[in-house]
Amino acid sequence: MGDVFRGRREDQRLLTGQGLYAADRSLPGEVFGIFLRSDRAHAEILSIDISQALALPGVLTVLTGADTRAAGFGSAAPLVAYPGRGGQMMLNPRRQVIAEDRVRYVGQEVALVVAQTQEQAQAACDAILVEYRDLPAVIDLDAALSDSATLLYPDIGTNLAFDFDYGDEAKTQATLDNAAHVARVELDLPRLIGHPMEPKSAIVSYEAETDCYHVYAPTQGITLMRDSLASGTGIAAGQILIHAQDVGGGFGVRTEGYSEYCALMLASKRIKRPVKWPGTRGETFVSDHHARAGKLFGELALDADGTFLAIRVKWVVHCGGYLSQAGPLINTMPPRAHVAGLYRIPTVYGRHQLVLTNTTPTTAYRGAGRPNVSLLLERLVDQAARDTGRDRITLRRQNLIAKEAFPYTTPVGSVYDSGDPEGMLNIAVRESRWGDFEQRRMQSAKHGKLRGIALSMFVEPSGGGRSAAEQGAIKFGDSGNPVLYSTSGPSGQGHETAFPEIVARVFGTDPLSIENRSSDPYGPALTGDGTIGSRSTMMQGSSLFSAARDVVRKGRDLAAKHLEASADDLEFVNGRYAVRGTDLSVALYDLAKDNPGTLDSTGETKIHITFPGGAHVAEVEVDPDTGEIALLDYVAVDDCGVALNHKLIEGQVHGGIVQGLGQVMSEQCLYDPESGQLLTGSFMDYTMPRAGDFVTFRLFDHSVPSPNNPLGVKGVGEAGTTGAVPTMVNAVLDALRMGGVDQLDMPFTPCRVWAALAQGQ
Repeated sequence: MGDVFRGRREDQRLLTGQGLYAADRSLPGEVFGIFLRSDRAHAEILSIDISQALALPGVLTVLTGADTRAAGFGSAAPLVAYPGRGGQMMLNPRRQVIAEDRVRYVGQEVALVVAQTQEQAQAACDAILVEYRDLPAVIDLDAALSDSATLLYPDIGTNLAFDFDYGDEAKTQATLDNAAHVARVELDLPRLIGHPMEPKSAIVSYEAETDCYHVYAPTQGITLMRDSLASGTGIAAGQILIHAQDVGGGFGVRTEGYSEYCALMLASKRIKRPVKWPGTRGETFVSDHHARAGKLFGELALDADGTFLAIRVKWVVHCGGYLSQAGPLINTMPPRAHVAGLYRIPTVYGRHQLVLTNTTPTTAYRGAGRPNVSLLLERLVDQAARDTGRDRITLRRQNLIAKEAFPYTTPVGSVYDSGDPEGMLNIAVRESRWGDFEQRRMQSAKHGKLRGIALSMFVEPSGGGRSAAEQGAIKFGDSGNPVLYSTSGPSGQGHETAFPEIVARVFGTDPLSIENRSSDPYGPALTGDGTIGSRSTMMQGSSLFSAARDVVRKGRDLAAKHLEASADDLEFVNGRYAVRGTDLSVALYDLAKDNPGTLDSTGETKIHITFPGGAHVAEVEVDPDTGEIALLDYVAVDDCGVALNHKLIEGQVHGGIVQGLGQVMSEQCLYDPESGQLLTGSFMDYTMPRAGDFVTFRLFDHSVPSPNNPLGVKGVGEAGTTGAVPTMVNAVLDALRMGGVDQLDMPFTPCRVWAALAQGQ
């Protein structure tokens, strides 16, 4: 399938200010909601006095936890229904839509004020009197798990929400005990904030005539958010209509029906008017779900020849003040799927502990646990090479899964569909000029700089879903042109370009003649999930591809009747059916226009998983006098299966790499360990990556088609992050070792690097 890129269709609209985001919408008669949020991390709520707020001008209602509890609102069930260690199920404390008996993190919703204007709502918020009794804040993971820890939820009797393990514990221990060498690493993962361009915002309008709730909010998929809101409110999913057009970045934090949305639904029904909440950037810092945040431990056993024998990993991660829907999932089952990476490691054991703390809840964030897997594994491989005096590339090459071994079944039963790990490694080594690196290192040393290089191999699961199959639909409008429907909500991936191109290749027509409507609440009822797990093209694209082929099949019968010919005598080329050997033909779109609804089709694709992979190389230079790190070169070799549109792929890989490098170099969300106050609550303290921090990434495609879907594609949206985090970490550490520093945790800020070098020297 060739690259027919014309430019991203959505860019003209988005770059000229014609995008439609949640806060851009306005509804007749709308009023405004403002949330009062907790100013402390852990406290009992002794009383809430809303009388003064209700008496202020313009105030229409004030909701507290008593109101949402009386409405039956509660927990949205996390996406975990499997047992953990010893058969124990996950403990899921009841989530309070608005805090009822106590607050459990700074920023938790304590009340919702609705008034005629934003200013009136804010004034009423300031007039609410809350009496608290402070409790000890549980911020540190070790403290949360200690016998003397204050419990966030006394009714469940522990702060350990889930203890999940997999693999062969006894065999792994025996292998480690008898191995010629065992490499070990311990890593701290900084807490991150997704920071979409648009802060979390929403308008909710209750329609009494139909008993339906119209929710206008940014989302990565209407079914994900609809079902989440239904789970959290007890309202039937069919009564909730999600409206979303443009999403200013998803990154995993735009899938769940947040507490705010549930409260807005209740408020709109109570006052019988649309309620608009334009969230602020400050609220994003404290109330958008955070990410990563934990500790990783790993051990890799080798024999005397350098062959990998076993790996044992342990994760201890923050869940926050309550369990998000995706957080428990992405920290357990997906990491299990690729814990051994692209290496032949016959024995594995993993244990993941999910801990409740007085912090903002955590959820999926670009990579959804996969960067943690790759970081831990690649740090272990580099450590093993140093410990045993082996070359880093040679050690990797020796242990890689051979191309001929695919499909490859891992020790935990995952089946990698296709790949060529050594082929990717060879390209990365060649294009990065790895063999000449020592010369470049010497040149940097002459100028007082420390130079480092690293290569990381990775594989990640992409795809999957909650149901057995996924659907996409094609309908033809009055003009005869096709309109595409899917449940996948775009947030920068280029769906408006990619999906029409897939269908246009089947029809042989101009992609610009095809309209894409993602997340249309008035479209056909479709089974499917949203834009998560690097799955959109695999699932929605494949479903639309199947629907397009069904359209062509149906059209052949219509064309045969129209042309008064046998269907077997027809050929379909460039959007037209023609009788072979004659000049008789008819256009597909004309048939659709003349036969309304006849060609409408729904395609279905069975849920499947693919395993994209890659080999990334980063080269850096560190100034020991300032601690500043310069990225000098970045090579990314990726396997995303069949490449349908190289420009879109490049954009996704670029964005993913930048997010990974942001985690490594600067981003960190910090809490005061005693009070639980957020210390990095604005962009004055939380440093985002900037374009000037990077070089032009050099990307190379070395893809092997996947046999698991009709397009042969694999995921690509999160590959950049999954590869960038371990690659950049190892490159920086390779440089710092020249200055006597063997260990340093992210983020590698100039201050932290400078201090480490000063201490190392």
